[in-house]
Amino acid sequence: MDRAQVSPVSLKRRLENLPFWAVHIGCVGVLFFEFEWKWVALALLLYWVRMFGITAGYHRYFSHRTYRMNRFWQFVMAWIGASSLQMGPLWWAAHHRHHHRYSDQPEDIHSPMRKGFWYSHCFWFLDGHNDRTRMELIPDLTRYPELMWLNRFHVIPGVLLGWACWYWGGWVCFFWGFAVSTTVLWHGTFTINSLAHVFGSRRFETSDTSRNNFWLALITLGEGWHNNHHRYQSSTNRGFFWWEIDISYMVLKALSWVGVVSKIQKAPLHRLLPELHRQNKTAPAFGAEAAEV
Repeated sequence: MDRAQVSPVSLKRRLENLPFWAVHIGCVGVLFFEFEWKWVALALLLYWVRMFGITAGYHRYFSHRTYRMNRFWQFVMAWIGASSLQMGPLWWAAHHRHHHRYSDQPEDIHSPMRKGFWYSHCFWFLDGHNDRTRMELIPDLTRYPELMWLNRFHVIPGVLLGWACWYWGGWVCFFWGFAVSTTVLWHGTFTINSLAHVFGSRRFETSDTSRNNFWLALITLGEGWHNNHHRYQSSTNRGFFWWEIDISYMVLKALSWVGVVSKIQKAPLHRLLPELHRQNKTAPAFGAEAAEV
């Protein structure tokens, strides 16, 4: 397209996406300061905390309602998730529910089978056509005014985090704690859309192309057990067996011991194991109790 033909709408969208690319460019800032392991530790800490906000909060709680929290902890979880700068909790949950309804079908907006790797990885996230929060898909969440507010002003937690990093430790802290951590967090989260439907093993014969991937599970605190998830979406745990590391579930289980979360749901292995045998798949010989954590 000729530059003169770029529409005002597309130009406006490009300007709106500038912060996304600016955060990426901000990672270069670490090269102007002396390397110290404490800044790497800070980046990793903020990565894991906010990844938990996405995996345990945005995904397992708001999208699938696999456990329960009171309104205070619900808002705290939503705030942590929003600090990742991946839009608001209602927007995220609505799009994810739409994904499960049409997974890998033409209507699926981030299937690598439909629009390729890069669109499924991040360009769908930057596409202005997907900005609308599909309120009709989340009537259970729209009744909370505090969530509606946070969904509208979803950039506030992330901006405050960036400011806090700068205020606490200067620019080096900002570059490591915010720019590097956020950039890696974005792409770590995006891999579930772009890679978890392409690389890995398929334990269950689901109607989509979801796969289990050990390495993706490590970097996303358990989300890499994606085929497990697509087979049984209402399960809080994504790793169905003890060797399938699911850190988000472990943390949620610990939080249930102190009353922060409740009504955690587990995959019904007494039904799933016979299914594997019928499919002539290798199933653990340890019994359903092997998955209990």
